[in-house]
Amino acid sequence: MPRRVMTGTIVSDKGDKTVVVQVERTYLHPLLKKTVRRSAKFHAHDEANAYKAGEKVNIQECPPKSKLKRWEVVGRVGA
Repeated sequence: MPRRVMTGTIVSDKGDKTVVVQVERTYLHPLLKKTVRRSAKFHAHDEANAYKAGEKVNIQECPPKSKLKRWEVVGRVGA
């Protein structure tokens, strides 16, 4: 199965080799027919501590690296 890739914004880079990425998705509400925004936060592995808060990055699924980390940063968006 292919690994999922998502795009989000880094909201925290305080952990060592870890960033927290907020991924937002929009969908149409089935009853109200209104666009709804939902967000989720993912802990992602950043080996070189190269990424800072506020940057848009792509993250990709990986085997578990710790209790919370199931994603790794692939690269910046638009760089």
